[in-house]
Amino acid sequence: MKVVNPQSIEPSISHLGNGWLQRYRPNDFKLEQDSLNSEIDKALFDYFTKNGGNGANRPDAKLLLKDKNQEYFPILIEYKGYKDKLVKLDINGKVENRTVKNEANFKNINSFAVNGAIHYSNALLHHTSYTDIIAIGMTGYKDEAGIVQYEIGVYYVSKTNLGAGQKIDEYSDFSFLAPENFDAFIEKVKTLQLTQEEIEKLKEQREREIDQTLTKLNQHIFDNEKGISEKDRVYLVAASIMATIGIPNKVAFLDKTELKSSTEKGNTDGDIVLRKIKAFLDEKKIPIEKKDFVIRALDNTLTTANINKVENGESQLKRVFSKIVDDLGYYYKIGLTTDFTGKLFNEMYGWLGFSQDKLNDVVLTPSYVASLLVKLTRVNKDSYVWDFATGSAGLLVAAMNEMLIDAKNNSKSPEELIQKEIKIKAEQLLGLELLPDIYMLAILNMILMGDGSSNILNIDSIKDFDGKYGFGKTDSKFPADAFILNPPYSALGNGMNFVEKALGMMNKGYGAIIIQNSAGSGKAVNFNKRILAKHTLLASIKMPMDIFIGKSSVQTNIYVFRVNEPHQKGELVKFIDFSNDGYTRANRKKANNNLKDTNKAKERYEELVNLVRFGKSKLNIFTEKEYYENNIDPKNGADWNQSTPTDTKPTLLDFKKTVSDYLTWEVSNILKQQNADSLGKYHPHLPKN
Repeated sequence: MKVVNPQSIEPSISHLGNGWLQRYRPNDFKLEQDSLNSEIDKALFDYFTKNGGNGANRPDAKLLLKDKNQEYFPILIEYKGYKDKLVKLDINGKVENRTVKNEANFKNINSFAVNGAIHYSNALLHHTSYTDIIAIGMTGYKDEAGIVQYEIGVYYVSKTNLGAGQKIDEYSDFSFLAPENFDAFIEKVKTLQLTQEEIEKLKEQREREIDQTLTKLNQHIFDNEKGISEKDRVYLVAASIMATIGIPNKVAFLDKTELKSSTEKGNTDGDIVLRKIKAFLDEKKIPIEKKDFVIRALDNTLTTANINKVENGESQLKRVFSKIVDDLGYYYKIGLTTDFTGKLFNEMYGWLGFSQDKLNDVVLTPSYVASLLVKLTRVNKDSYVWDFATGSAGLLVAAMNEMLIDAKNNSKSPEELIQKEIKIKAEQLLGLELLPDIYMLAILNMILMGDGSSNILNIDSIKDFDGKYGFGKTDSKFPADAFILNPPYSALGNGMNFVEKALGMMNKGYGAIIIQNSAGSGKAVNFNKRILAKHTLLASIKMPMDIFIGKSSVQTNIYVFRVNEPHQKGELVKFIDFSNDGYTRANRKKANNNLKDTNKAKERYEELVNLVRFGKSKLNIFTEKEYYENNIDPKNGADWNQSTPTDTKPTLLDFKKTVSDYLTWEVSNILKQQNADSLGKYHPHLPKN
């Protein structure tokens, strides 16, 4: 029997929905072909379509409504005309607009009403100043009696939920948009909050998308844009972000259409981008020396003749700027707090032809390891955290995020929270980086994160740092109580010279460092003995061999210290074998995800932190073979890498088992022989003895 596909009743659904809009907001709603405003229209045009191509995105209906606080909320509506085509969710109950390969799921976006509306909403997050959008999907069918049955999905899409969308409530019509109901509806929207676990899952997903996008972007520039060095690529991305991120009500973001590819002196595309960056940095209140440093560095890239040369009516800078904004803009527009330029650094530098030794020396800490170091030093909202070899500031970004989360969880006053967040970023983080190019990355990273760049200093940690703030309270000592570090391993003692100096300038708190493990077994004996004369080694953690896969193959350990308490001979050190951290790593260029949680990785990292702090009572996933407590000799300096001893002395149980195994073997042989004798005696086909 031929199966007849049901006919879409989308005209009936749109007639019903638009009838409600005509009733509740007759002067505010616009249909598919109508203009809402130029900013929204342009965003919908610039964003990739529901089929993945170029051209306009056209919601079936749209509104721009204002609440009692004079805030504007775009409302985008998509109609469908089939049963069960309202929304497609993933296994976590979230709107599934991405595939397992972290690519746009065009099938879902095209087929489901809510998925399509959220796609349009993300266009606005990407290309407009609106950060709170309402996505509405509606679909239906005719039942056996010919009566239209319908359902509505109303979702909130914003920076706070990283563009994923949250269901607001159940609705049977659009009366929540009526003027007398809209303020109450927005109040409900504002109460929506994701759990910290949900936020972390979304962040992980978005960060995987960033990795994939950066890889493709880097390859595109390498293949298609000649004459742009790896450093220029990094600076072009940072410049594009600063020019387009804007500051609400103060600095408008730079739109790519403002780049006219002019050859007029002082008005080239590079000049326009640079002016926008200066305005951005001025409003950010960046210290003058730091601002000048950033401008000089970016000026060298943005104003060169080649990158501003006009061919076929377009400069190379405009092409690259447009590509960066189109590919990456979404991720920084949604306010994703991640080591963004650190990821960029790893991507852009990771495949360059450095010697292996040099590459080892600039390798950056993976974000989940950075988070581990932060937790091991017990960072909270009131901590003062420093890093003496800050790289791209990935460790400080991790610390800042932990501090901001703790502040949010422990604040009952919105005003107090704002002030605390400002203080955390301006006064409670300090980083030191000697290499100018990497220092530039650290500044840009912290500026883009919001801004914790105030006390990122371009000086020699060992020779020139006196422990004071670099900006602001320059006469005051930075009251560090948390020290995190991934040092250059070519430094003295594999980098333990940084540890000795940093801990020696602290009065209290904790330190956690990830370092080549030979530092604890003989390469840094004198440093270690001096450190233990003043500070306590709490834990030595053997990390997975492949944690820096593709960058370095050295064995690393994390050492955790309690500051300003000399190590006593009777002090038990926790030795933890973390070789199995639950992650499986690969180093495939075209892989969508080279880091996979295959064995309770998150739970293992959490248990590790608890083991270091509370000891053996927290053993759950780990075995006693992986956790070992023992003393070290404070005057030795080379006994920091211990493991659970293997007991080779046989026990009574071993003896009994050996005897039992032998007797079983002996009896088995006797029975076999008897069986063979029996067969030989009576079986006519076997030869006689």
